[in-house]
Amino acid sequence: MGREVPQQQQQQVALAVEQLLAVNPYNPDMLSDLENYVNEQVSSQTYNLDANLCLLRIYQFEPDRMSTQIVARILVKALMAMPSPDFGLCLFLIPERVQMEEQFKTLIVLSHYLETGRFSQFWDEASKNRHIVEAVPGFEQAIQAYAIHVLSLTYQRVPRSVLAEAINIEGLSLDKFLEHHVANSGWVLEKGHGRGQLIVLPRNEFNHPELKKNTDDGIPLEHVARIFPILG
Repeated sequence: MGREVPQQQQQQVALAVEQLLAVNPYNPDMLSDLENYVNEQVSSQTYNLDANLCLLRIYQFEPDRMSTQIVARILVKALMAMPSPDFGLCLFLIPERVQMEEQFKTLIVLSHYLETGRFSQFWDEASKNRHIVEAVPGFEQAIQAYAIHVLSLTYQRVPRSVLAEAINIEGLSLDKFLEHHVANSGWVLEKGHGRGQLIVLPRNEFNHPELKKNTDDGIPLEHVARIFPILG
């Protein structure tokens, strides 16, 4: 029962915010409620892009009331939502003068590394700025999930060393990570050439193009045959 009460509270908070947004999404009187809701998303590890975008829009009209701490948390949550384009949507609503602050320049660099699949550089940069990313629980796990998503688009079999670099886990911790995904995600471990271990990832239409469904929306031949007499 102990876990149900917080969950009910989270649902009530989310519902209250949705009702506020439905009435007047640009009402500056909502600012403190939306800021509190960002903190609620952080603590409960939930996410509401629409509410966060609404807050950023209100900040545009009320620049003196902007909380850079809240904006940073919104951007970190948006990074955690990749591959969704949420980070760019949020960044578009943040004034350039604010983006030039050090913590936001760091987040923009982190976003670029993720978008280009440069995970080693990403983890190096993140480790230098723990005070920014560790303020939001679940950040590391969300990025690891994104890295696995990217690898699954490219690899049928991913070398252990490549996976380790992408998710920033090594040694016994990586062994436990692999055991979990073998049991829960359909991964298969096999021996590669030499001593290297390979992880066989689940088949999808990207790493197995032959699985791609035929989505050709071309005009059926019989329809074309009917058009010719009309054109003539």
